[in-house]
Amino acid sequence: MDVKRVKDYLYWLYYQYQLVTCSYVLEPWEQSMFHTITVTVLAMVVYTAYVFVPIHVRLALEFFSQIFGSQPERAM
Repeated sequence: MDVKRVKDYLYWLYYQYQLVTCSYVLEPWEQSMFHTITVTVLAMVVYTAYVFVPIHVRLALEFFSQIFGSQPERAM
């Protein structure tokens, strides 16, 4: 892949991000604060999903396996 194309694509993504969030109209110090808060919130969401989603999925699977579960051992 061409390095220039990758660089242009990343610039385009950043430009789209600025258009969607309307952060292109902010002053530079406001942009840095906005980006810092956005990255912080995104990092917290990713961390929370990484820590808590697997636990809830496992508990849900255990719950539904008990409801719709396998045959009782005596019936086999």
